Amino acid sequence: MKQGRLIVVSAPSGCGKGTILGRVLEDKERFYYSVSCTTRAPRAGEIDGVHYHFLTRERFEALIAEDAFLEHAEYNHNYYGTLRAPIDEHMAAGQDVILEIEVKGASQIRALRPDASLIFIVPPSIDVLRERLINRGTEERDVIEQRVALAAEELQYAPDYDYVVVNDDLDTAIADFCAVVRAVELKNIK
Repeated sequence: MKQGRLIVVSAPSGCGKGTILGRVLEDKERFYYSVSCTTRAPRAGEIDGVHYHFLTRERFEALIAEDAFLEHAEYNHNYYGTLRAPIDEHMAAGQDVILEIEVKGASQIRALRPDASLIFIVPPSIDVLRERLINRGTEERDVIEQRVALAAEELQYAPDYDYVVVNDDLDTAIADFCAVVRAVELKNIK
């Protein structure tokens, strides 16, 4: 049986990462989507084990002490992390594992797992990103500007990734993402 590949996906908010991954992950036999752990409280509609594994701070810190995380970080007084065991199990079973994480977590994984392939999804421009966030109609203008500023910072990490997919047209971006995944699969086939 072939060994699955580790694929790390990052993107600033509003770049269509969730939409692209939603389409790609329809192939549940081929892909395993890693659900991250967090100590933050669930938001309305979030389901434990689907959106996140919601853990107590004490449990999360115990898992850190056990070296159970492939990567973890603390943001806004909450921990976020990716458990190592499910990733290794699914890769051993031949599934490609997709991690959707932010740029600092991706950097940690790059250091620990040089076999991982990193894909960064970007908007065609900051102005297009701003327009998309405005058109969502879910946030106030000042929050949108904060997100755009953060996105501009995150885009500086694009050269650290193996592949960059520009989401200008959704269908093209999905096709490009699938082409990248296929290239990853063809690399060093055993």
